[in-house]
Amino acid sequence: MSGGLDRRSFLSGVVGSGLAAPLALEAGRAKASAFPFEGKHQQGILTPPQKSAVFLSFDVTAADRAELTDLMRAITERARFLSTGGIPTSGGLAAPPSDSGTLGSRVVSDGLTITASIGSSLFDGRYGLAARKPAKLRPMEDFANDALRREACDGDLLLQICADNIDTVLHAVRDIARATRGGMQVRWRQDGFVSPPRPTGTPRNHMGFKDGTSNPDVSSAAEMDQLVWASADEPAWAAGGTYHVVRVIRMLVEFWDRINLTEQERMIGRRRDSGAPLTRSKEFDDPEYTTSDPSGDVIPMSAHIRKANDRSQGQLATRILRRAYNYDAGTDPNGNLDMGLVFVAFNRDLEKQFVAIQRRLADEPLVDYISPFGGGYFYALPGVRDSDDWLGRGLLM
Repeated sequence: MSGGLDRRSFLSGVVGSGLAAPLALEAGRAKASAFPFEGKHQQGILTPPQKSAVFLSFDVTAADRAELTDLMRAITERARFLSTGGIPTSGGLAAPPSDSGTLGSRVVSDGLTITASIGSSLFDGRYGLAARKPAKLRPMEDFANDALRREACDGDLLLQICADNIDTVLHAVRDIARATRGGMQVRWRQDGFVSPPRPTGTPRNHMGFKDGTSNPDVSSAAEMDQLVWASADEPAWAAGGTYHVVRVIRMLVEFWDRINLTEQERMIGRRRDSGAPLTRSKEFDDPEYTTSDPSGDVIPMSAHIRKANDRSQGQLATRILRRAYNYDAGTDPNGNLDMGLVFVAFNRDLEKQFVAIQRRLADEPLVDYISPFGGGYFYALPGVRDSDDWLGRGLLM
């Protein structure tokens, strides 16, 4: 190096100064992804799924509508800061720290999105909101083959918290819990993660198959208006929102792993290695049931993808936007592996889309290897339009 400064002395100077390494870290943090907080719709719906997620359902304990308003304002204020990032404010020398510190001295956005959705129970007599309930919102029903545990279902308020790293998600959970203490109490919680593509394409679930291949095109505004965003049948305040479905599904992987690959693929209707329909060669190919396999000789009529969407014009209109996460809860009390899928879907019409698909899937062969036990129906609130707006304002004002 020039000026007589060799590599060893240069490095010792950097380490000794305590400056260069922190500056490099700060530069890396500055490049972290961030999604705009304000907009017609909330983030976390059309947003590409981040690697880590926590789904928290709450029972609201606010005493009245004024306290509920304060709660929603607090959630909005924290979500705005956390998803944007910055340096937490100081509470003063005598006060506890205003931040947990788990992300260091500066909170990074890290692709964080916090999506707030409300359940049908919020529209009971507590807050005078019954007349404003979304048209199709209700508690999640038991479908054929379900094993729902009601303590792990539904809730007044759902927060879907997603980010590129789990420490960012957990930091947000703690921050919001601190800011809203006394206004709501956790009813159930489910953590999840998205696996990286193996080797390419759509990520896989615990059954080894790609999950979410046939999603609608989120870049098409017309398609999103048709399939996701609220219809004119909803209350005026609900414009810009959507029905938010969460289904926590245990996969009985130890039984699944004991059946041969051909049987697995025929139950799903796709090849496990490539994700392609059994009638085609590439993941995103149309199965072309009518021309390639009208009698179900290759993809059985009972196969998951065929029952969910037979590609007829009527069923194309019932598609949903999926945002699935895997979960791993260790082992159950009997020592069996407890892992599965946090199935998340957004749709414009709960009854005509998600519910219709679930009814078509009744008694499919796959039900011997899965056990849905939790989740709920919620309505994702419209987005925050500007700096004076807050989540749920149209509903509560």
